Amino acid sequence: MATNTTTKKPAAAAEESAETVTETAAAPPAPKTPAPAPEVVGPALRPGVEPVSVTLSHHHTIDGTDYPPGAELLVAPDYANHLRAQGYVSRT
Repeated sequence: MATNTTTKKPAAAAEESAETVTETAAAPPAPKTPAPAPEVVGPALRPGVEPVSVTLSHHHTIDGTDYPPGAELLVAPDYANHLRAQGYVSRT
């Protein structure tokens, strides 16, 4: 009869090693991402021109996106004047 010469760990030692392997350190907190800058909608801005914030007084679709009344948008100054002339933005 042949004898097995390999040594096995006792059951208690195997359980302890399994516990130490499964323990993990606390994950570092995820870095906070800055809020995305509001996009300028409508025609592109000319170089050196700052966008203007407008609040729509009526429902309007710009570049295929629907905006409800009261939506605040950043637009080019020329486009803001165009929207005011058509009545989409109240003059305040």
